[in-house]
Amino acid sequence: MNQDIFSADKTFSLEVFPPKKDDDFASAFSVLDEMGALSPDFISVTYGAGGSRAGKTIEIASYIENTLHIPAIAHVTCVGSTKESVSQVAEALKQHGISHILALRGDRPKDMTDEQFEAREFEHATDLISFLRRDDFFHFAGACYPEKHFDAFSMETDLRHLKTKQDAGAEYLISQLFFDNDYFYTFMDRAISKGITIPVSAGIMPITSPRQIGTTVTLSGSSIPKQFADLIARYGDNAEDMRKAGIDYAARQIRDLQDNGVKHIHLYSMNKPKVTAEILQAIKDVIA
Repeated sequence: MNQDIFSADKTFSLEVFPPKKDDDFASAFSVLDEMGALSPDFISVTYGAGGSRAGKTIEIASYIENTLHIPAIAHVTCVGSTKESVSQVAEALKQHGISHILALRGDRPKDMTDEQFEAREFEHATDLISFLRRDDFFHFAGACYPEKHFDAFSMETDLRHLKTKQDAGAEYLISQLFFDNDYFYTFMDRAISKGITIPVSAGIMPITSPRQIGTTVTLSGSSIPKQFADLIARYGDNAEDMRKAGIDYAARQIRDLQDNGVKHIHLYSMNKPKVTAEILQAIKDVIA
């Protein structure tokens, strides 16, 4: 695999997640086959809180890397992990030839006590990168937040932490989802002014049902601009119209980003190959 997955002038990548139920796991590979047929530049694979689905993440990432022959990025969270458990995950990734890791703090596990949280071995994703960098097999991505990480005191402090993440060894960044491109443009201007020089991939999620607003979107902390709220109000009661409108909105976001010089797009695909394919079809002239 090309170690520099951002060597191309433009990239279009996807995120997938392992099914929560083992019974659904077999069907995940047919979804991956459909995703792979779209020829993304790489596919990232999410990780359960505290590493609860680490084995499934590795299995999915290995299939992407070794069967589909598409670069895979394995998410690794650390908030509920020990150095020993992280080392075990890293060794398993290495055995499967997966060299790219998206290092994340992750959400605090629900059963983690305050005492355990305060005594955790990894406080931030930066600590995870620093720990794993001892093995030069790995390459690291970090997360960034166009509207500020919800735990950060201010955007200024968040950007300082981001610079620390870059200095620790992050080679590229993938942004949290957003629905107002102006937030991303402002974020990029401020990040560059703080010395962020590594590539940044803009995270876009197509909202194809109102239910997503109450789950994924709310958890992400992303704001809902009036234009998008009006779209939901207009089409939210009709499933097919909402699906089409959500695809169109995501495609227009990507077109605007590309028109304004954003070269790297990361689509939160939600394991929906048909939606992903329709978006790709709508933007094929700008990502070629």
